[in-house]
Amino acid sequence: FLGGALVVGLLFVLREHRTRRPLLPLRLFRSASLSAGVVLVVLLMFALFGAMFFMTFYLENVHGLDPVGAGVRLLPMTAMLIVGAPLAGAAITRIGPRIPIVAGMTLAAVALFGLSGLGAGSSPNDTIVWFILLGLGLSPVMVGATDVIVGNAPVELAGVAGGLQSTAMQVGGTLGTAVLGAVMSARISSLLPASWAAAHLPALSPDQLAGVKNAVSVGAAPVTSSTPPQVARVITDISHATFASGMHTAFLVAAGVALAGALIGLLIRPGNGG
Repeated sequence: FLGGALVVGLLFVLREHRTRRPLLPLRLFRSASLSAGVVLVVLLMFALFGAMFFMTFYLENVHGLDPVGAGVRLLPMTAMLIVGAPLAGAAITRIGPRIPIVAGMTLAAVALFGLSGLGAGSSPNDTIVWFILLGLGLSPVMVGATDVIVGNAPVELAGVAGGLQSTAMQVGGTLGTAVLGAVMSARISSLLPASWAAAHLPALSPDQLAGVKNAVSVGAAPVTSSTPPQVARVITDISHATFASGMHTAFLVAAGVALAGALIGLLIRPGNGG
């Protein structure tokens, strides 16, 4: 499927290059800052959506919070986005977008690295500080990306540039969820069989093992009402510890992606307003 997407993407580029009225004029990408801004948005959404996807499972399935309780734990990040956006806008107006964007992506990388340290035994409240830092880091990037992408496009293509930014956000979020999901799955597949065997639990058939992996990949313990309490406790401990290990790896990858975004932010120049 990825190969097919690459072929179709290449055909799209060829079509846009030859047609008289392209949906996405390729001359937009002559601006290094605009191109860097698009890549930056993809990386930002890759790290954010991919990481938050697992955080919901962590709060609900590992710690047993209901959806409202999990949402409350995510509020610090949302609050910092609300508070940070006008502050980021003022800073970008004064000193330009490059420094705030680089600082923001670096802060986001630090926050994601901090979240990677969460374990099955960590408290849900241990996320608060990292979510505050993540919200503060994302604010200048979200505000600055619009200035960079739309501001470096010709006036007549400002609407197209805005659509390009929205598309980059969707693509980044989709790739983040898919890629980090694959990282999580690979980590669980490498750890779970050995942990299961070390706990002297009943051997699993290939189909049973696949079902257990699917449950553990979302932080759930594959126990039923008929499972003996002592065995259920062991399975739950193994499941949550394995999920936390996979989440640790996924967050480290997300932190690395955010750090790469900070380096790309060095290429940013202020928008010229067309």
